[in-house]
Amino acid sequence: MTGAPILLIEDTPSLRMVYESVLKNAGHVVRSEASAEAGLKAFKAARPPVVLLDLMLPDRDGLDLMEEMLALRPETAVIVVTANGSINKAVGAMRKGAHEFLVKPFDEQRFLAAVDNALRSVATIAPAAAGTPADRPPGEFIGRSEPMRKVYDRIRSAARSMATVFITGESGTGKELCAQAVHDLSNRARGPFVPINCGAIPSELLESEVFGHVKGSFTGAIADKPGAAASADGGTLFLDEICELDPNLQTKLLRFLQTSTIQPVGAARPRKVNVRIVCATNRDPQEAVRQGRFREDLYYRLHVVPIHLPPLRERGEDIAQIADMALERFAREEGRSFRAIDPEVRALFRNFRWPGNVRQLLNVMRNVVVLNDGTVVTRSMLPFEMHHLLETGTDAGGDGQPAVTLDGLVGRTLAEVERMVIEATLARHGGSVPKAARTLDVAASTLYRKIEGWKAP
Repeated sequence: MTGAPILLIEDTPSLRMVYESVLKNAGHVVRSEASAEAGLKAFKAARPPVVLLDLMLPDRDGLDLMEEMLALRPETAVIVVTANGSINKAVGAMRKGAHEFLVKPFDEQRFLAAVDNALRSVATIAPAAAGTPADRPPGEFIGRSEPMRKVYDRIRSAARSMATVFITGESGTGKELCAQAVHDLSNRARGPFVPINCGAIPSELLESEVFGHVKGSFTGAIADKPGAAASADGGTLFLDEICELDPNLQTKLLRFLQTSTIQPVGAARPRKVNVRIVCATNRDPQEAVRQGRFREDLYYRLHVVPIHLPPLRERGEDIAQIADMALERFAREEGRSFRAIDPEVRALFRNFRWPGNVRQLLNVMRNVVVLNDGTVVTRSMLPFEMHHLLETGTDAGGDGQPAVTLDGLVGRTLAEVERMVIEATLARHGGSVPKAARTLDVAASTLYRKIEGWKAP
């Protein structure tokens, strides 16, 4: 039993009666109206936490009404209801702040689940938002540049919704941090956050990793495995490198998004799960669709709330702030005495293009702290690869990428040479591991393992 009133705005009398009856039988207090004008008056008077809004109203466009209501009370969870032929309009509503959308016809269970999720969202997010400064970066993000402020606003808006979030940006810009922030600010924050990298797992194992398998379903399946989708039940499933997903699995993912059911490999029956999807890619997803590598219908199903993370070179003074925070943290972890960064190095950082973005900057700072002593970071302490790029006047961001010369390799260990070649290839391809793997003729999973190994203490 919830004491909160729910506002229902639906102009069709028969549907209004059905929706109202279902809600009241479930223990909800309901106020219903048949027009946009009456609905807006009720909204101002009753201040409902949840609004069920038909987008096709006789006296006003439902989308305009929703925008006015959210301008008055941004914390309201609006569930838009639309016919099958107006899904694009519903997606537009999600991008403008709607919490969820329902496509007619829908069953009673789906209807009540959407309302319950909306009520939980309002109850969970509103108190947290009240005690959080509006300009404080969400999650683990650092920096308050104007491009990032827009990202933070979009994260906070997306967190209030149940919509699928599609994160784009170059490698190393913080796409997983973004996904984690969306999860942490949502009403699913107490549920699991399960990340899976679609480009790091061999295609023959990916279905099992995502949807699970039962014992004996294939060679090596010695026990039941739930899979990432089942593990994320009640929380968020983060699909990184989504454009690397095998075409056959794209079809199964689309079915999962449409039905909210999964069927583990070898299982006789499907099962329902309650999962929110957040996905990310460092590719241009529309180009992947044009090239036939990514299903168009899956793209439109996933690309509901887009968030684009700007490259580090466009973030201005954020670069210095991230470098300072990294220096303090790594010096503490490594027991070093570093306290500051030389002004010359700061200027170099500000003008460098950072093809590997934040991940590259963090690697540079870790390298400096581990391999040097002192209190101030100077230019001479910067890694060899960065010196080479600076001296040749190139920035590793385009066709001017310098070739690795034999003079620069002689005297180094084989492991160092391998790392330099891999990092140079990654830089040439904008940090894309799959592209670098194709150039080096190795599996993407091999590169991911090596990169993770470099991070190990």
